[in-house]
Amino acid sequence: MKASEMKKGQTIKVDGKLCVIIDYQHVKLGKGGAVYQTKIKNITEGTTQTVRLRSDEIIQEAYLDKGTYEYLYSSGNEHVLMDTATYEQISLYDDTFGDSVKYLKPNAQLQVSMYEGKAVIVDLPNTVDLKVTDTTPEIKGATATNQYKPATLETGLVVQVPPFIKIDDVITVDTRTDQYVTRVKNA
Repeated sequence: MKASEMKKGQTIKVDGKLCVIIDYQHVKLGKGGAVYQTKIKNITEGTTQTVRLRSDEIIQEAYLDKGTYEYLYSSGNEHVLMDTATYEQISLYDDTFGDSVKYLKPNAQLQVSMYEGKAVIVDLPNTVDLKVTDTTPEIKGATATNQYKPATLETGLVVQVPPFIKIDDVITVDTRTDQYVTRVKNA
């Protein structure tokens, strides 16, 4: 495809490496022609770089197979997922998940993107509900605003929570920012 046809979030191959387009803008240089100043992220290495592409330059698009998987369990740094359509199980390692491992809870639904039969991107839901396993008790009379305290969650993740959160409360955490969102109401 031509560089003028690219879109944000599209997966391409650059120098034989799998990359995703983060951002681009059309730039008119002095005497030369216009180019696309393109910011790309290498999927396997996690590095970002900026490349300049002429609008008529051909770039190689990479097609990813996307599917919904259910997280089953972990054993060491190996994590077992099941394809919800075919019930086929796959094993992925910590390096595929990155920091997302701290949000894995049995039966969680994940979006997995595969390239040539290998998982390259694992997308979590934007928020997850996790149980508080350890936190300091609330101090009576402490009414200062924005005084947060650390809380350890069932997966080992530590987040800052408001003082009214207690052990065994279930809270919603944003997986993109690692921040407390709200306490889950008991049904």
